[in-house]
Amino acid sequence: MRQVILKGNHISKRFLQGENGNTVLEDVSVDIYEGDFTIIMGSSGAGKSTLLYALSGMDKVSEGTVVYKGQEISSLKERQMAKLRADEFGFVFQQTHLVSNLTLFENIAVAGYMGGHQTEKKVRERTGLLLKQMHIEAAKDRYPSEVSGGEAQRAAIARAVVNEPGIVFADEPTGALNKSNTEDVLDLLTALNQNGQSILLVTHDIHAACRGTKIVYLEDGRILAEKNLLPYEKKDERDRETEINRWLDSLKW
Repeated sequence: MRQVILKGNHISKRFLQGENGNTVLEDVSVDIYEGDFTIIMGSSGAGKSTLLYALSGMDKVSEGTVVYKGQEISSLKERQMAKLRADEFGFVFQQTHLVSNLTLFENIAVAGYMGGHQTEKKVRERTGLLLKQMHIEAAKDRYPSEVSGGEAQRAAIARAVVNEPGIVFADEPTGALNKSNTEDVLDLLTALNQNGQSILLVTHDIHAACRGTKIVYLEDGRILAEKNLLPYEKKDERDRETEINRWLDSLKW
């Protein structure tokens, strides 16, 4: 039986703007299952990234609770939350946020050392393995400014999974990449998921959404609909895109 790894219970998020408040999320409840590739979609301003930040503890919720592996994390103090993120969560963003004066190897390894539950030898071994898996071993001693955008994003994915996190949060990770690099990054994320990695990805791109096993659609800060999909297979991609397009059209996306 599939287990819920991350759960949002009636979460709302409001931002103060002078004397008025701006509600970005309103009474959202969502279950993220272990091993799923969950996609968050919606129009601009629907609250996609805000939901990801709320579920990952990067942003505090105004109301409701967030539960990870049975533990309520929405009430944790910042130091406790920082440790949980370092140990259990991986993050990939549109911009890689790699440290400019560290090599790709060092950028990945540093995240492993910060996790604190692997020996230095294990971190170095895992970093080397991930560089091979991400097809950037030849660039391991280069700095972020010396590699392509695709190579940098692959390094960012390796950094995100070096601690073998329970879940990877990805916010528009292909938004700044060309078509070829986008395909490479999506293939890497798909391979990670098919090896058991839980992934929560925000995107506006139907092609990226095809890789998911579940799509959560937001409108005006609320969940409008959800759609479950079979595991991704390359040969079914065109039919899958058509299916998702029809579903999104029915939601007036």
